Amino acid sequence: MKILVTGGAGFIGSNFILYWLKNHPDDFVVNLDKLTYAGNLENLKEVEGNPNYSFFYGDICEGSIVDKAMEEVDVVVHFAAESHVDRSILDPSIFIKTNVLGTQVLLEQALKHKVKRFHHISTDEVFGSLKLEDPSKFNDRTPYNPRSPYSASKAGADHLVRSYFTTYGLPITMTNCADNFGPFQFPEKLISLAITNLLEGKRIPIYGDGLYVRDWLYVEDHCRAIETILKKGKIGETYLIGSTIEEMNNLTVIKKILKYMGKDENYVEFVKDRPGHDRRYAVDWSKIKKEIGWKPMHSFDKTLKQTIEWYTLNEDWWKRIKNGEYKEYYKKQYGEI
Repeated sequence: MKILVTGGAGFIGSNFILYWLKNHPDDFVVNLDKLTYAGNLENLKEVEGNPNYSFFYGDICEGSIVDKAMEEVDVVVHFAAESHVDRSILDPSIFIKTNVLGTQVLLEQALKHKVKRFHHISTDEVFGSLKLEDPSKFNDRTPYNPRSPYSASKAGADHLVRSYFTTYGLPITMTNCADNFGPFQFPEKLISLAITNLLEGKRIPIYGDGLYVRDWLYVEDHCRAIETILKKGKIGETYLIGSTIEEMNNLTVIKKILKYMGKDENYVEFVKDRPGHDRRYAVDWSKIKKEIGWKPMHSFDKTLKQTIEWYTLNEDWWKRIKNGEYKEYYKKQYGEI
């Protein structure tokens, strides 16, 4: 089988490629990536010499490039996206271009090449925000209510993917996943930023009161879920992917990191909240368990410790990243902390 992975040099995409080639060594993987700030081919050093892997540099918004990358491809797994809410608030336009228009270009080429499956990676953020006291969780019937330019752009992409199934019969599946963490995550998201800041002796910026609740999914569990859907998932269906953790707010997550890294709470710095900050996400993943037998395998505490260890052992990787453009963005977002 030949698989095209879009955004394969990013955090989740590179983890997926490494997972797939390890567990499906006879398959061929094409990695199409524009190598924006969050794309890093160092993530894929382990497979760069693998004869069943190839890298294709290009933008998913360019039809001619996608056309070439998709030649003789059986399955498309579409990760490529601008994904950081904070950056979408600073400049929404690139999010609309990449996440909406880029997805439409991929869908059109998938029709042309008659792919057997187009799997679209989305987010639980398209469903909006739950109240802290609300016991309900997101499921595949939850109405869309995106509240940031990022989540709005992903919602638009989701609707396009479904329309190509309904209108053109393109064989699609889709997932809306919880917040991921693990190795190779660009150090702008909560967990990767906190760990690397502490390793540098810096404080951790926390928005508002820190009581924002997220569902944390270890990236390998996400890769396993996609694998299960490609094998057993029903064409046209959407599956939500979450974790086994008890609901935890951001401040609790940070306190765990501080504890594991031997730091005290003096390293916490509360900063001005971002506009439109969603209060709570919670994912009901009972459908994927009931219908195709997937469930998360990894505990949060164990994989959090493993993630801290990875960043500790791979200092060169993240120190190269936290330079240049990153420093300007960080100063604009959090000030001098």
